[in-house]
Amino acid sequence: MALHFSRIAPATEELEIWSATERGFSFVISNESSSGPGLHGRPGFVASWRPINLNRTAIRVGGSPFRTFAEAEKACEAMLVNLTT
Repeated sequence: MALHFSRIAPATEELEIWSATERGFSFVISNESSSGPGLHGRPGFVASWRPINLNRTAIRVGGSPFRTFAEAEKACEAMLVNLTT
């Protein structure tokens, strides 16, 4: 089940955030670093999800942060399969 992530165009290009929506769930991947511009945290690609129709905080996908965007994307797709079966 492929998710189609689109980059969110922030006011500054220093933020790297992508989102995808499928089957009532929202997924977000952000690129974080320990210093410099952008989001701060453990370096890597952090993946999270939440139900679209419920006002809940996002839940981090296990294994985050990932070394590559592709690894984070694959983890989100596996989580979607888990949530919908």
